[in-house]
Amino acid sequence: MTTQVTTDNIVWHQHFIDKAARSAQKGHKPALLWFTGLSGSGKSTLAGALEAELIQRGIHTYLLDGDNVRHGLCSDLGFATADRQENLRRVGEVAKLMVDAGLVVLAAFVSPYRAERAAIRARLPEGEFIEVFVDTPLSECEERDPKGLYKKARAGEIKHFTGIDDPYEAPEQADIHLLNHGQGIEQGVAILLAQLQARGILPQG
Repeated sequence: MTTQVTTDNIVWHQHFIDKAARSAQKGHKPALLWFTGLSGSGKSTLAGALEAELIQRGIHTYLLDGDNVRHGLCSDLGFATADRQENLRRVGEVAKLMVDAGLVVLAAFVSPYRAERAAIRARLPEGEFIEVFVDTPLSECEERDPKGLYKKARAGEIKHFTGIDDPYEAPEQADIHLLNHGQGIEQGVAILLAQLQARGILPQG
């Protein structure tokens, strides 16, 4: 017999070691960089290149990628609207725990709806959620089409594909707006690093 667990049965346990202590140990502040944009916009590529640079600088990181989490954490979810919402909710909760561990977390997800991204932002303290809009025109994303998804969507083989028959709600005021068209990866990474330093996430120098 399964016992239903409600919030009345659950009490948050405050551990002796907190986020401040974990961050001090690592020598930098924690944050969640949330890369949003169309499929094929370059989110994962930019996040991966940034992580490589951060590691070189001794920054403790973790990269959460849209495809990778569906191999384990979200392997039970499909691509219906409710499943996509639950996918992002789980990722947001995992990212929050990683930020609490003192990490700089990089999350690369289409995350097409402003309300969903705002809900994740609301789960973190002010300044720890950094929305990165990887702004690439749909035509460019379709031309790249690394997974062949746009071709399938245009052929009707994939339904409710973001940018084709489902909307993408671009950020109205992204914390970092990257025009990822005609710009090299190195330039994008440089902009991100400068922004992280300006926000006090990375040590100066």
